[in-house]
Amino acid sequence: MLYHLSEQYPVAPWTVFQYITFRSAGAALTALVLSMLLGPRVIEWLRDLRFRQEYRPKDVAGAKDATAAAADLAKRGTPTMGGILIVLVLDLSVLLWARWNALVLLTVLSLIVLAGLGFYDDWLKVTRQNNEGTSSRAKFLIQVGLALVIGIYLWRLPSTQALITDVQIPFLKNALLTGMPAVGLILAVLAIVGSSNAVNLTDGMDGLAIGCTLITALVFLVMTYIAGNKLFASYLLVPHVPGAGELTVVCAALIGASLGFLWYNCHPAEVFMGDTGSLALGGALGLMAVLIHQPFILLIAGGVFVAEAVSVMLQVSWFKYTRRTRGQGERLLLMSPLHHHFRKKGWPESKIVTRFYIVAVFCAVLALSTLKIR
Repeated sequence: MLYHLSEQYPVAPWTVFQYITFRSAGAALTALVLSMLLGPRVIEWLRDLRFRQEYRPKDVAGAKDATAAAADLAKRGTPTMGGILIVLVLDLSVLLWARWNALVLLTVLSLIVLAGLGFYDDWLKVTRQNNEGTSSRAKFLIQVGLALVIGIYLWRLPSTQALITDVQIPFLKNALLTGMPAVGLILAVLAIVGSSNAVNLTDGMDGLAIGCTLITALVFLVMTYIAGNKLFASYLLVPHVPGAGELTVVCAALIGASLGFLWYNCHPAEVFMGDTGSLALGGALGLMAVLIHQPFILLIAGGVFVAEAVSVMLQVSWFKYTRRTRGQGERLLLMSPLHHHFRKKGWPESKIVTRFYIVAVFCAVLALSTLKIR
């Protein structure tokens, strides 16, 4: 909106809105301020609507000691669906500061669709007062359907066709595969759906998912700016994607919204993001990785999310394998996802979250290092 205003009035001070860096800073600050201002009102609104999920006995039984069990019980009645706040301020900030193009529209679309899916899932859990929301199959089909629509659209659009037909991986200057739309489409679906579910699995402790999302978004803030700048992309030997620079504004808004939400979600949490936030944020990160032609970079930048998802897959696979071969299912971890394993070992929640943040920062630095190792 402000960019188009600067086009109509190409004189100072409006010309400053033509710079992506300035608009990114504005988007981050806007999202942060809106989150801080609207946070208490949204939390109170969710509390009035009784949008909270009561903990069942088995959720507390996993704690190793009485202190941990008491801490879990203290979360009873905490409002959920706080992802509404994140998606709302993010969209408002992007609407105000971004120069709208196909890439921005696709990102906002994925946010809204996945937030809607997560909201319905949370609503079912709240109304039923159990963990049985939307069926896993239904959620998976909707996520895959959205990813396929986006992937096919990118493939059919001449300006973005290479994002699907060519396969780019970190550490290599040139595309690993070219003219392979089927492979590219599968990778796009895996990136969007996998990231959406991985962030959802990580959302199990106060501040864990949103903090790791914030750190990962910082990586994409840099990556999107470079991908959208022809000079920087050429110098660093990364794919140049026209229009990708505007995704920097989206990343900045995501960072601001995440910081604002973390203020209320840090331990002890005043609100949980729920599937409303986790599915949407994960899907958006996966999509942005596709839109800058770097789907594999998400495996590095989002290392914590990958570890959480892999821990669940390994736990389930090993349990089924040992039950079939040994007659009794065995576990690799005390509990999955991974953060619950450390909780069962007796680590305090705040220590687990802080250490996961440290790992997330390490993964972020490693991802950024790929820009010079090619």
